[in-house]
Amino acid sequence: MSRTVFDISLSLDGFVTAAPQTAEEPLGPGGMQLHDWLVDRDYLERAVAGLGAVVAGRTTYDHSIPGWGADGPSGGARRPVFVVTHEAPDEATVPDGGVYTFVTDGVESALDQARAVADGRTVTVMGGADLGRQCLAAGLVDEISLHVAPALFGSGTAMFAGLDVGHVQLELLEAVGTPETVHLRYRVVRPVA
Repeated sequence: MSRTVFDISLSLDGFVTAAPQTAEEPLGPGGMQLHDWLVDRDYLERAVAGLGAVVAGRTTYDHSIPGWGADGPSGGARRPVFVVTHEAPDEATVPDGGVYTFVTDGVESALDQARAVADGRTVTVMGGADLGRQCLAAGLVDEISLHVAPALFGSGTAMFAGLDVGHVQLELLEAVGTPETVHLRYRVVRPVA
């Protein structure tokens, strides 16, 4: 069975974007610092080694498609990406031969489709505080993987603001520090029934 990992980069004060966001700077001023850790190829390769499929939000897709191209966020590995959206984009704007499936009937449907093609490998929910909060609130996440950048944004898109899930116990699985970020990976501890 696939495990579902919510994976996101954020500032030390919990923002996944800085304010103000603009078309030129979708992550806000200095927001690209959140992804400086991607230069650590060894960590990145380890992180995606067992990846079977990705679930992303529409805003993440729209902002990232110029860099991702047809192959998606995992580059040449060409893993399927299920984009949760209210409306699929015009086909002319989607890269030919791309790995993208647009899911208009909710995050649970996107996760079901991703798990079906992941064939027991990891399904990663990435990009988008709103999508991550939806998955966490619905109890659909097995692990949380955070990449904490050494910055305080003060304002922007807060990752966990408004998340009404009560007390959720987490078990630390990994903590790796680098000059660019601290990688934290937690297992969501399910209550014993």
